[in-house]
Amino acid sequence: MGDDNDTDITEFILLGFSGYGFFQGHLFWGVLCIYVVTLLGNSLIVLLTLADSALHSPMYFFLRHFSVVEILYTTTIVPRMLADLRSSCPTIPLASCFTQLYFFALFGIAECCLLTAMAYDRYAAICCPLHYTTLMSQGTYTGLVGASYLAGVISGTTHSIFIFTLPFRGAKTIHHFLCDILPVLRLATASTFWGEVGNLFVTITFIFVPFLLIVASYACILATILGVATSQGRQKLFSTCSSHLFVVILFFGTATVAYMRPQADSFGNTDQILTLVYTVVTPMCNPFVYSLRNKEVTGAMRRLMKRYLWGP
Repeated sequence: MGDDNDTDITEFILLGFSGYGFFQGHLFWGVLCIYVVTLLGNSLIVLLTLADSALHSPMYFFLRHFSVVEILYTTTIVPRMLADLRSSCPTIPLASCFTQLYFFALFGIAECCLLTAMAYDRYAAICCPLHYTTLMSQGTYTGLVGASYLAGVISGTTHSIFIFTLPFRGAKTIHHFLCDILPVLRLATASTFWGEVGNLFVTITFIFVPFLLIVASYACILATILGVATSQGRQKLFSTCSSHLFVVILFFGTATVAYMRPQADSFGNTDQILTLVYTVVTPMCNPFVYSLRNKEVTGAMRRLMKRYLWGP
């Protein structure tokens, strides 16, 4: 039976991972474990960077906000995804889809901007150490964080309002596990030309360009590191930015492939797996790459445990 093309729809069907059959149960428990680790790990980073005065520097200010965004980003997606994995007919009301798309765009863009700001911070610290306090003054790093959130709000508001003012009649199945911009836009029964142009503009502006800026920053950092006389000095400098570089490659690599490749060549399962990596897996990696390889963070963790668990 076909859909009624004359009736405005009130909900969408999220096809998600329904084609995976038996593996849906395993995927449910896997995603749930990743989500719990993401919440605990990123919350710990937020707590450490607030509680320990040794971590009150611009680098950890960026890291704290990055962890907050990671928590909110995954919470926008994972609880609904877990519920849908347990449902025989996963549906999402139009208003809930609007809300999810808005916050998905907001926190996704904010994360891209924060990663770029963190790269600039590392560039200033390694390539311009004598001018670091001037380049990264309190006004500068708070302004960069504020601009990251503002860019997310503007992008999320523009996309969600434009898309959900379009009529949706007939087809209502979203071939994804979340209300992403392009899968929802393709269900509209009016022209989506300007919506696709806007999505391409945002993709280039907030994914491709930031990635190029980060690459340029690390090219300068690499040149500076190679110019250091001692191997111990090179190793120390590289260790300060290797963690951030790992997160950048994982996040921007999968996001760029998902959004920049020709849509005619894409298919549902690949899009879903790529999205799963940068929305669910990457936020879990953040606490590990920034804590296990960082002596300042592990030191702050030991001091916090000694203060509250072991006593003076």
